[in-house]
Amino acid sequence: MGIRRALVVLVAAALLGGCAGTDDSSGGDAVAPSSSSSAPSPSASPSFPEDLPTPTPSGKPSGGGSIEVSGTVVQGVEMGCRLIDQYLLMAGPGINKEDLRIGAQLTVRGQVEQGMMTTCQQGTPFVVTEIVSR
Repeated sequence: MGIRRALVVLVAAALLGGCAGTDDSSGGDAVAPSSSSSAPSPSASPSFPEDLPTPTPSGKPSGGGSIEVSGTVVQGVEMGCRLIDQYLLMAGPGINKEDLRIGAQLTVRGQVEQGMMTTCQQGTPFVVTEIVSR
């Protein structure tokens, strides 16, 4: 019983030790701050990728929060996953998944759903609401 408890404590310490670190984002040795006024303000908030707008290299805004995406439908790394560029195509209401066949040249309209859970491990989920052209 004592060995098991010691092992649990050791594992917990190792996990917590991995979390303990400095807040040094420079990746190198710490340098004393200079008296220059060009230093960033401590109240400035960092920019994270989720704060940035979703890029649409082949898409164009079509109003109402939806966008159009054009390109060739390709097979994802998981079975049944279909993509155009970085968009994971999800058949919305009234859309037959077979219309989103691999190799098809399509222009589709729909909405990006950043938080949608999928079984596909790639692409930004894009719910297709209309197939504009085939």
